[in-house]
Amino acid sequence: MKYKFKMITAVVIGIAFMIAGSASAATMQRYMEKLDRGLIAVKSGTGNFLSWRLFGTDPQDNTFGFNVYKGSTKLNTAVITNATCYLDNSGGTGTYTVKPVTGGVEGAASENAIVIDNGSYINIPLTPPPSGTVPDGSTYTEDANDASCGDLDGDGQYEIVLKWTPKDPYSHDNAQSGYTGPTYLDAYKLNGTKMWRINLGKNIRSGAHYTTFLVWDLDGDGKAEVACKTADGTIDGVGKVIGDATADYVDKSGGNTGRIMKGPEFWTVFDGKTGAALATTNYRPPRGPSLTPTLAQLQAEWNDQTGNRQDRFLGCVAYLDGERPTAVPCRGYYTRSCLWAVDWRNGKIQDRWFFDTDSSGNGKDGKPLKSKTPTSGDGYETMGCHSLREGDVDGDGFDEIVYGAMTVDHDGKGLYSTGLRHGDALHLADMDPDRPGLEVWQVHEETGAAPNGNGGIAASFRDAKDGKIIWQDNATGDNGRGCCGPLTAGVKGWQFWSGAGGLWDVSHKSVGSKPGSTNFTMWWGADLTRSTEDGTSISPGLSTSGMASCNGTKSTPCLTADLFGDWREELVLRTSGNDALHIYTTSTPTTNRIYTLMHDPVYRMSVCSENAAYNQPPEPGIYIGPSMTLPLAKPSIKYYSGIPDYSATQQPKAYSGPTPINYSQKVFGDHAIVLPVRYTGIAKLVTVYDCAGKLVHKAIVKNNTVDLQRDFGMSNGIYMVRVNEHNVAEK
Repeated sequence: MKYKFKMITAVVIGIAFMIAGSASAATMQRYMEKLDRGLIAVKSGTGNFLSWRLFGTDPQDNTFGFNVYKGSTKLNTAVITNATCYLDNSGGTGTYTVKPVTGGVEGAASENAIVIDNGSYINIPLTPPPSGTVPDGSTYTEDANDASCGDLDGDGQYEIVLKWTPKDPYSHDNAQSGYTGPTYLDAYKLNGTKMWRINLGKNIRSGAHYTTFLVWDLDGDGKAEVACKTADGTIDGVGKVIGDATADYVDKSGGNTGRIMKGPEFWTVFDGKTGAALATTNYRPPRGPSLTPTLAQLQAEWNDQTGNRQDRFLGCVAYLDGERPTAVPCRGYYTRSCLWAVDWRNGKIQDRWFFDTDSSGNGKDGKPLKSKTPTSGDGYETMGCHSLREGDVDGDGFDEIVYGAMTVDHDGKGLYSTGLRHGDALHLADMDPDRPGLEVWQVHEETGAAPNGNGGIAASFRDAKDGKIIWQDNATGDNGRGCCGPLTAGVKGWQFWSGAGGLWDVSHKSVGSKPGSTNFTMWWGADLTRSTEDGTSISPGLSTSGMASCNGTKSTPCLTADLFGDWREELVLRTSGNDALHIYTTSTPTTNRIYTLMHDPVYRMSVCSENAAYNQPPEPGIYIGPSMTLPLAKPSIKYYSGIPDYSATQQPKAYSGPTPINYSQKVFGDHAIVLPVRYTGIAKLVTVYDCAGKLVHKAIVKNNTVDLQRDFGMSNGIYMVRVNEHNVAEK
């Protein structure tokens, strides 16, 4: 084989890469929280049930196990390798710890166990916000509502961030006019210590769709931040007011009474430990072209004059670069949909990209971002849900955002639109272990005839990679509820049900009667199936008294998540008097050993976005259910070691390699080279040199975009890239 080279006069110089690590994107490790063992001791009969975490970074096979100690006394006779729980009936007193054992060698002891001596829950006392009056003189009081979690102070233990909203009728759906009281965010440690309170103020309306709060360590300093939409008058956790403390943009007359249709809109990152505002920027997109938009202008932007469509907010965190977390606040889903990717790094809020269905151009599937009409469904408009999901759906190593019936790629471009339109419930997981990748289960509302409906598809099970429908349930009307999970022992894969159809397996075969509730599922019992959760109970598994659910007829818990103990999940409920949170945990032994679900990135991201609008249960990116293979492989994750430097302003060294020819492209904070369009379709030989002129990589490519991280596995550095046209002739 003989190579002939025709020089393309294109050389790219001076590229400063923000690429951490040397692996290719498909094998990059995502940064995750460094947690403690989460050891708990739950009173069970005459003994104590102990449960703790297996980390995703631990060896997953039986070469690794644990010893259990009460004081200095080891309780187990053989190293525990088949579970991360233990039932102690030895009697006596003492502080429980566990020690990891690798190849027969013990490691350091864990933190002391959290003791739950009432047999079922941790009690966190609450201090409700004060009551108040709205402009018409009516009095409101506050209810504890959605919650999330994060390690706010870096001690390895999760704290709870709790949202407070006014009791009905002073918390409203967007479709309703009327005054609301303020929304608050509180932070609590598991021992009951209240850390701070944020008052979002009168210029943030209260209701299920207005405030999605993200709790995540966004900059890698070992402590989670809290981020959400704010406005003039928001008071942070140390008492500082954001913007104008006297501003009042609440509409007080006409059909939009109580709504907020003008004024500045912000997005703020708060310190998780203190609640102090760290940085604030303008929210994207704004509701209109000015701070005081006319109703006609709002109609043009959102196909609505009441704020119903413009003020539908969602949000999530995703690993858009395959390694580091990015916040994605969102706005709109009935017609126009906007996703705004934002990094919090080096103490600054930095835009990554902005996706807007009101833009010209097409998605990667060739469909237009902006549909022919707001309801025609031929593009990416009208596809959003009351929730969203995040994960690497196409296997390229980067996360995508599943935004209802369409998906946005990691680079902010439309990946595909199914045309199935809006729905109330959305699920993303590895539901079918015999199919590669992730699947989506979604219910649909707009089931009428085309062009204003999807033609009668009430629920769909689809491939998350390309949106291809695997099977569907047909019906008319608004199919408002849908859920899924591995409910049945002996049935491989998950089961699916909604308001339309029956209970189906992954092949659309009936597998019995569907559950009486269509709300949440969670892992609670000894086996690999999930129980259903509705209101304040788990079936089978848990009945409570004196507790209350959230969000009206949705009857959702404050939170479900794997907060401590082994891989099974905890249930967070509020008392009916709003004087406490109860965190319920199982005390049923299991012989299934799985690493903490919080070290599965898809599950962890879904916990973060669980509080968005119509809450959905968190779900993993690995298959967990009957017939699963154990032990699991290690997840591709790692911990931060110190605060990373994300600066994109490094000064380049003096270059001493080959002389550049013709043109240069200098890129800071990115890693992709885009060649001129005239070279489309031409095979090219790409050679990469370091600053000393040493050849470090060579490859033949056909694409016009050369991604040095994804394609070549390049690490941080400043390089010169030479591109030659490549012709191959057999000799």
